[in-house]
Amino acid sequence: MKLNYRKLGEFIRQVDVRNVEGKEENLLGVSVQKLFIPSIANTVGTDFTKYKVVKKGQFTYIPDTSRRGDKIGIALLEDYEEGLVSNIYTVFEIINEEQLLPKYLMLWFSRSEFDRYARFKSHGSVREIFGWDELCDIDLPVPSITEQRKIVETYRIVEERIELKRKINDNLVATLSTVYKELFADANTHFPKVPLQKICSKIGSGATPKGGKTAYISEGISLIRSTNVFDFNFEYDELAHINQSQADALANVIVKPNDILFNITGVSVARCCMVPDNVLPARVNQHVMIIRPIKGETMSYYIMFTLCSADNKAKLLGIGQSGSTREAINKQELESFEIPLPDDATLSQFGTAAKSIYEHIHVNVNETRALDEVKKVLLMQLSSR
Repeated sequence: MKLNYRKLGEFIRQVDVRNVEGKEENLLGVSVQKLFIPSIANTVGTDFTKYKVVKKGQFTYIPDTSRRGDKIGIALLEDYEEGLVSNIYTVFEIINEEQLLPKYLMLWFSRSEFDRYARFKSHGSVREIFGWDELCDIDLPVPSITEQRKIVETYRIVEERIELKRKINDNLVATLSTVYKELFADANTHFPKVPLQKICSKIGSGATPKGGKTAYISEGISLIRSTNVFDFNFEYDELAHINQSQADALANVIVKPNDILFNITGVSVARCCMVPDNVLPARVNQHVMIIRPIKGETMSYYIMFTLCSADNKAKLLGIGQSGSTREAINKQELESFEIPLPDDATLSQFGTAAKSIYEHIHVNVNETRALDEVKKVLLMQLSSR
């Protein structure tokens, strides 16, 4: 063990405060992204007095690791003064924050190495458990409190820069949305309607091979899943290079610049975005549809904003007066879906504005990706201290 490594159990203790008042506010769960999220549990007939209270600055983790893939559900409460969590969760706190900062410890938990270690140490026949004793037995570097504060502050600055860039991009998209609404406010009455298949050379989804994402990356191809597709923007998983023979063999499912990606199933159904010019070799799985307009970039911007509109989402999802919605859209429905077809002059006007704005968006996206890599490096460096 390195000289500055200590057992985590020296610094933490369990907290078991029950909700004896029966409060029902701020019922929280813990995500694999290591964040507290509003609970989606069915609470009808629930005895809330059995729930545990977690206070700001305390941690909660889920000992059961069987159903969360490679991630461990653990989080530090920062956004609320207190919340309620299931009684099967473990709540704990740092004994002395002048020895170990909560935010520093949360950075340690954020490392992929911690997830791998916790999964390796999990045990059990029916459910695998990463218990309290295993958590306390973790070795971690504990530099001086001054050094911990420097590490936490450096990470905070990078995160705030990323958040700033994302907010700027949100504002840029909002600006272009305003332009779209002004140009096409009366599109349904002024322009003829056509099915998507009439103005597209391709509408089709991909497939997931045996081996999933790992298999794609071993081939040198990034896999785009529905979780990578957001309205007006998509995010890559790990990227790699691809040779020409691989590209030829997979031509039907590899995305191209200006393709539109449309989620057809799941909780993110009907999310829609456009592939940027600097796309690296990537393909989609069966939950994502590639829409490739005949006229290219300008038409891609128009189709993306049209499909992302609230009215068209409602039509595609079949949302009725009850507000209920389907969680799947098939290829035939998308091909036959009709949208207004503006004249070339109006399309060109919108395309010029969209191209200018998206050039700024892509610059910010690239900086965000670079900053994400900085975050990974900072987390990796924790082990070497």
